[in-house]
Amino acid sequence: MESIKTIYKIGRGPSSSHTMGPQKAAQMFREQYPEASAFAVTLYGSLAATGKGHMTDVAVMDVLTGGDPQLSNRVEIIWKPEVFLPQHPNGMLFQAFDAQKQLLGEQTIFSIGGGDISLSGKREEAEHLYEHSTMADIMAYCKAHGYSFWEYVYDREGSDLEDYLAEVWRVMQEAVLRGLDNEGVLPGGLKVIRRASAYYQHSRSYQGSMQRRGFKFAYALAVAEENASGGVIVTAPTCGSCGVMPGTLYHLKKSYDFSDKKIFKALATAGLVGTLIKTNASISGAEVGCQGEIGTACSMASSAATQLFGGSIAQIEYAAATAMEHCLGLTCDPICGLVQVPCIERNAFAVARSVDATQYALMSDGTHIVPFDTVIEAMKQTGHDLPSLYKETAAGGLAVLLGKK
Repeated sequence: MESIKTIYKIGRGPSSSHTMGPQKAAQMFREQYPEASAFAVTLYGSLAATGKGHMTDVAVMDVLTGGDPQLSNRVEIIWKPEVFLPQHPNGMLFQAFDAQKQLLGEQTIFSIGGGDISLSGKREEAEHLYEHSTMADIMAYCKAHGYSFWEYVYDREGSDLEDYLAEVWRVMQEAVLRGLDNEGVLPGGLKVIRRASAYYQHSRSYQGSMQRRGFKFAYALAVAEENASGGVIVTAPTCGSCGVMPGTLYHLKKSYDFSDKKIFKALATAGLVGTLIKTNASISGAEVGCQGEIGTACSMASSAATQLFGGSIAQIEYAAATAMEHCLGLTCDPICGLVQVPCIERNAFAVARSVDATQYALMSDGTHIVPFDTVIEAMKQTGHDLPSLYKETAAGGLAVLLGKK
């Protein structure tokens, strides 16, 4: 199993699979053909269906033109939403041409979720840092050695992990603060009004649990809105679900004064959970629906929160399992292909659900019937059974029904 650092990527929104991944693919292809005079990029399936809303073409053009808008005529973008390549729904064909318009070379690349790309459409691990790839095996190891999950992660990741997590936490907090400060309408045509600032101000007038819940909503909205506007965020595990982890952790830090050291350990625990899901199922909305994005983020956040409150490894596993269990079947049906409706609200509701899963698990002794590994197996199967209409194509569900009104 690969490093948890691949779950936490720092970059610009609005989509890890539709913006970050294609941008990385374009960079890789351009480096292979530095002498090219022109390029053609064919976007297939989900990338073509919702690429406009996710600014896929903008991300690719920016790389292939070197950021010079006067060279935009050098790049042709071809949209084929009706064509789904068998390897993965997010396929791209890059072609390079010389000055005489002769083909220099071509390559098919897939954006497989979380900002990762692949030539095969499958997740290819660069380095195996972990000898275990299931929650059951990790729990058995931790019990045998007296480890917490975060200790297990620290032991395998190396001495620079905490510095990396410190940077992740810094970017997460800055995204919250920017989002709370920014107001106005989000780009994209839906005219979605930023709500984080208003929700934060309204919450200040409440008391007790109402205030705490309102702040959680505000923090999650703040980051999700920053992502939707192309701001700098951390994938946790994706851009579309980037508000859940910082929304949960920022709330807990402000409410309970947890130290940054403890936050780093919580991030390590959550990173392990997210990496297990990515390894054994998927975090790609185009592959398994929103359960792979919001579901994974909710599972990660609940494990982090349970870690912060001193939960046992059994309670942490229970929180992570139940958080995902109650996101099973969640569809990805973005209106107009934008990471805005219902995506932004889902971040806020997932924060509330993650805290509920934490409390539920902490009130137990950690024993339960459906283990984490089984829940993730069910998520993978459910995702594969979902029609493509409900997997980031904007061709079904809310995306279609609202368009008819």
